[in-house]
Amino acid sequence: MFSEHGDTMSVVKVIEVIGASNKGWDDAIQTALTEAAKTVENIVGIDIKGMSGKVEKNKISEYRANVKIAFVVKR
Repeated sequence: MFSEHGDTMSVVKVIEVIGASNKGWDDAIQTALTEAAKTVENIVGIDIKGMSGKVEKNKISEYRANVKIAFVVKR
């Protein structure tokens, strides 16, 4: 388990979010993390669960990343 200071065990919570971008999947992932960090503190990990896209006229017009974000719960 995660230990914040090496002495006590911490509780980690996981949320699932979807980030979107018109630049690429890397940017969609970063967007998801950046937006989550606006309201969630103590983020310690990210897990990419899947990627998808919106297609218009045979080209990807929007990249989407489904990610799980882990953060330490403060008590």
